[in-house]
Amino acid sequence: MSRRTILVVDDEPQIRRAVHNALAGDDARIFDAATGTAALTSAASERPDLVVLDLGLPDMPGIDVCRELRGWSEAPILVLSARHTDDEKVALLDAGADDYMTKPFSVVELQARVRALLRRSRAGDSQPQIRSGALVIDLVARTASVRGQLVHLTPIEWELLRTLATNAGRTLTHRQIFAKVWQGRAAGDAQQYLRVHVAHLRRKIEEDPVRPRHIITEPGVGYRFASAEQA
Repeated sequence: MSRRTILVVDDEPQIRRAVHNALAGDDARIFDAATGTAALTSAASERPDLVVLDLGLPDMPGIDVCRELRGWSEAPILVLSARHTDDEKVALLDAGADDYMTKPFSVVELQARVRALLRRSRAGDSQPQIRSGALVIDLVARTASVRGQLVHLTPIEWELLRTLATNAGRTLTHRQIFAKVWQGRAAGDAQQYLRVHVAHLRRKIEEDPVRPRHIITEPGVGYRFASAEQA
């Protein structure tokens, strides 16, 4: 990645050191904060390109830091926490976090998630095409192809694929997906309704729908579109 500024927020020095070491090789300028108050102050002055945020801060809940940041910053927020409950993950993502990883974390996965979030942040929604391995999504023509062959998608399948792909690297909750694809409207069991559409879409774009490489399930939370290097 090109040189970017990353804020690491964690009250444990060893975690801050581990994240710093994991990301330093990507030529990023990294600065730290041990409390929520220090994080907000540093973010306001440094304007980071990405924030790695722990939930268990000594002075304020991490979710409050997330909400405050999201109120005036568009920088991607990657939550890194020892908390594992699905409800907490969903609450964080609905509060504005872009992705979530639990401790202990894989350095390789952390690097891939950070690269994906920074790449999406740079590209925005202006890119005409999204490529991931053999899959090409043309946002202008509203088409998808696999190995050069056009794939027939229903309007719902296209909107679902477009929503996930334009947020590549970001975990979207079921609620966020419904808000974007169905404007929040769905009949019956909403998660099952979504699961059926994802299964149909996977059969059309994945080489092996049972072991998908593009649309990744985050159990109990939602889905994430992974580029070929992340899958």
